[in-house]
Amino acid sequence: MKIKRFDVPMRTSTRKLREIAAEADSEYTLLYTRETRLDWVHFGQERLLQIAADSGAAMIYADHFNGDKPAPVIDYQEGSLRDDFDFGGVQVYRTDLLKKAVAAMDEEYEFAAMYDLRLRVSEMGPLVHANELLYYEIETDTRASGEKLFDYVDPRNRAVQVEMEKVCTAYLKRIGGYLKPEFKEVNIHEGEFPVEASVVIPCKNRVRTVGDAIRSALSQKTDFPYNVIVVDDNSDDGTVDVIKSFVGDPKLIYIAQDKTYHAIGGNWNAALHHPKCGRFALQLDSDDVYSDENTVQKFVDAFREQGCAMVVGTYRITDFEMRELPPGVIDHREWTPDNGRNNALRINGLGAPRGFWTPLLRELNFPTTKYGEDYAVALRVSREYRIGRIYDVMYNCRRWGGNSDAALDVEATNRNNLYKDRIRTWELQARIAMNKR
Repeated sequence: MKIKRFDVPMRTSTRKLREIAAEADSEYTLLYTRETRLDWVHFGQERLLQIAADSGAAMIYADHFNGDKPAPVIDYQEGSLRDDFDFGGVQVYRTDLLKKAVAAMDEEYEFAAMYDLRLRVSEMGPLVHANELLYYEIETDTRASGEKLFDYVDPRNRAVQVEMEKVCTAYLKRIGGYLKPEFKEVNIHEGEFPVEASVVIPCKNRVRTVGDAIRSALSQKTDFPYNVIVVDDNSDDGTVDVIKSFVGDPKLIYIAQDKTYHAIGGNWNAALHHPKCGRFALQLDSDDVYSDENTVQKFVDAFREQGCAMVVGTYRITDFEMRELPPGVIDHREWTPDNGRNNALRINGLGAPRGFWTPLLRELNFPTTKYGEDYAVALRVSREYRIGRIYDVMYNCRRWGGNSDAALDVEATNRNNLYKDRIRTWELQARIAMNKR
């Protein structure tokens, strides 16, 4: 089997791919997306091509070494729609399918052509992960996982994101997963609740930060009654003592979870189903603080004005001492009323802080997981219901060494990404089925 190699960056133009397609004249075409040297494990390239032939792969990629350290990647699935899905530097395409995909490209992109290529090829055959260490490369982005989280919403990357959204939207339309901007209406005023809003703070071992979060929540000024529900999941670092120091405040409700498994999603469910939970349940992570004393009022005003089942705000990235960090303010401008819920399948989050209409969340519930629970429930809401937006900065998202995603190893990063891809797969399947009905 013959193979021809082309070096091309992940952010490249449709014009460049047309040039490659015109030159490709072997059975397989290797696109190498790194700027660094590529070296093969002994017979690694031959093995990759053998698996490609045996599996009928439309495109194949493999585990590899980053320098001398193993760099495993994850399986591709129907919901692997992130434009930054990590294939490693080597992507090997069946040349006939590469040419067919490029020929079908009906939009000229400056940055998103590789994303367009891979989605189109995925419609023609499987994208196969060879989970064998077959080559060596050097990953040039050596930042910790927590520093990479916000690349996709960095305002400096806006032009790139606009193109990526166009590619994803076109793909969803081709496969029947696109949702028109039509929504179920909700009557947010129905039902009786003890208070209008509840600030929900789930926590576990956050002795350094939970006090700041609680003070921030209790100091809100509103023209309606609200409370603060703190759900502790068996902390053993002094967090419980900090929480109990606020128990004298009548607005505070303290829930101590039992010893069974709850995770963040389960802690949210405990708050939502508590009899004192308000009409709207508003997020405040135990690491973070509201930006000012008007956040809860702004949330409820947005629900009333926009008549939606969920509201997403805007936040500022800061260090532990509240000093702003790059990229600064995250406003998720890509969440547009007409296409936000489609673009949500491409990105890894829908923004924060989030507020929910409690009756709906009591029906849907959060998945009992410690990662991706917020993304899962937001996708589910967006399938049928309108999500409102607030573009004022609502809270400060503090990045520090104690964050659960601050510095994950490759196994943890892969596990998290695999789960979010699974969430997207389930959601995409549900949307396709809904459209067929």
